[in-house]
Amino acid sequence: MSLLKRTLGINGKELSRRCFLKVGALAALACASPRLGFAAAGECLQLERSLSFCNTHTGEHLEAVYWSGGEYVPTTLADINYILRDHRTGEVKPINTRVLDLLFAMRVKLKPLCPFHVISGYRSPRTNAFLRNFGRGVGKKSLHMCGKAIDIRLPGLSLSLVHRVAMDLKAGGVGYYPRSNFIHVDVGRVRYW
Repeated sequence: MSLLKRTLGINGKELSRRCFLKVGALAALACASPRLGFAAAGECLQLERSLSFCNTHTGEHLEAVYWSGGEYVPTTLADINYILRDHRTGEVKPINTRVLDLLFAMRVKLKPLCPFHVISGYRSPRTNAFLRNFGRGVGKKSLHMCGKAIDIRLPGLSLSLVHRVAMDLKAGGVGYYPRSNFIHVDVGRVRYW
């Protein structure tokens, strides 16, 4: 099981069922040893997942709970899709929730004091083609175009630390761009560059 899945538990309905059973067992344990039982139950019960973003191109900020009570919050997902839109075209597309869960797992590990600074979230095919013509390192079939990738930095934390944590999660691709001061993470196959 990947470190990401261990950090988050199992997604969706399986999480609720498994957590219910674990909490039931832990509640029984809590009767015998309250300190041990409630500490373990707290690890299982993640009632909320939240993220905060700063779009470096638009200056917009968002801090919101995107997952609560075992479900993704549709209104928050819409807000996240908007802040992570293609800032060149204004086009908004859904960001894959696995990207959000990956960022949440990174947040849990890193405990940053500031929001994720977003360099690029969703990228339209037109923007992707433009960037390919004028720069290096932009894939023809970039996962940014289907909402499965994000380029970020966390001010106050070294880029190499953020990069190492992303790689340790083994949740997808991780690119390191120290000259441009960001890392790329995606939920495609596991690979590093």
